[in-house]
Amino acid sequence: MDDSAASQDADLADDSAKAQLDIIEVVPEGDLLLDVTFETSKATLKAARKAARPRPGRPIAQPALRPKVRLSYRVDLATLKGHSRYFSNLLGDTRFSEARSIAEALEKLSIRKVKPSEADAKELPVVKIHEDDEAARTAGRETAFEDLLRILHGKDAVTKPTMQYLATLAVLADRFDCTAPVSRYLTHGFKYKWPATQARLSKEDGHALSRPAEETLRQKILVAWLLDQPLKMHTATRELILYGSRKWSVSFDEEEASTAGELIWDLPDDLERELQYRRECILNTIASIQRHFLQLYTSRTRQCKLGYESSSSCDSYQLGEMVKFLVGRDLLQLVDFSTNSFGEIKDHSTVEIGQIIVTLRQCSGYQIDKNHTNCGLRIRLLPILDYIQSMLSSNIISISRPTWKKDRDSVSWFPSEEVDDHSEPTVFRFTRSTAMDQRFRFEGAMATDRLARTLFTADQWDWTPEY
Repeated sequence: MDDSAASQDADLADDSAKAQLDIIEVVPEGDLLLDVTFETSKATLKAARKAARPRPGRPIAQPALRPKVRLSYRVDLATLKGHSRYFSNLLGDTRFSEARSIAEALEKLSIRKVKPSEADAKELPVVKIHEDDEAARTAGRETAFEDLLRILHGKDAVTKPTMQYLATLAVLADRFDCTAPVSRYLTHGFKYKWPATQARLSKEDGHALSRPAEETLRQKILVAWLLDQPLKMHTATRELILYGSRKWSVSFDEEEASTAGELIWDLPDDLERELQYRRECILNTIASIQRHFLQLYTSRTRQCKLGYESSSSCDSYQLGEMVKFLVGRDLLQLVDFSTNSFGEIKDHSTVEIGQIIVTLRQCSGYQIDKNHTNCGLRIRLLPILDYIQSMLSSNIISISRPTWKKDRDSVSWFPSEEVDDHSEPTVFRFTRSTAMDQRFRFEGAMATDRLARTLFTADQWDWTPEY
């Protein structure tokens, strides 16, 4: 008797909750109600309100954001199970209480000879879902969730897309295991042109990404990865490698990033680690050029090319001009043995790689006098920079989504775990044939993928061709 009374009280409570909920009819003839509670953390709400503040001359209405939003969606059970593995397991596997309660509620309607498509919303079975912002870190996710359900039911989304919205939609699609239909709709349904990556011109860093520009770029990578957009991912990962990221800086604020979208600041499936490592490899390769010539000009080996009239004074002059140029362009920092000097080293985490190459090309052809025409750094540097520029245009720089999905170990630049620590280091030698090969003087040269990986993943570099 008590169990029966408790059951009746629970039914009355459910009916009262249904009556109070805002019901969004994704499918007016649907046979199921999804009772979804969206919770947003205080930090995320604070970041969202800060981003929505009106700008001078561009007043906008600040959205009404709440820490908890509860909505109900009328949907079709069979459609959800057919397009989402998450809903297929949750709503179709009787080992879950949700699936059993749905079967019982539909059986009651059947006994009363009431078709679910014609039943009142409060008579339909209800499944409760709790959705927090741990992954997406965005407020207002209920609009993206509604569009997700509409897409699964073959309807058009109602929200005008932005990159942040698409990132939220992609995270939700991944969360509910229904990325395939959302990916198709992203390609054919949304009339949205992805924004081009725009760098700002900084006096200190040259061309660099502002924080909003980097967030947008990272959102593009996340959406391309989760929603299977290989061409978009190819472009976006290449841009992030070449432009760099404040995430990879020693001064990066982890706490601040956690309020702006956890996944975009720590890209999933080892993407974050791989992108950072590839940039480090490229920077190490470029830095090895100036290191190589500094070692040559500080060695006992004569570098002056004037033949019988070669001069140690010429080498000293070239060394001084070289150091002066590199230090003046922030490509070399001089430190002493004191611990205080290490704080003077510039962080190049957000310096565009292309800007570094452009700066190196500005090296002048210094001459101690009019006779020493081929003794300087410039004549030896330009062929090397042409070659590196050609290698940077290869496809191997960016991450290919299909190969990263299927065979991550073979395409990763990280050294294999099977490599012996005592093995000989790999050495790249800029040989005479390489220096004279005209194919590598231009970007987009054919068959550069293997050569580019060999170049950028070497342990040591020899930039003096044997003539």
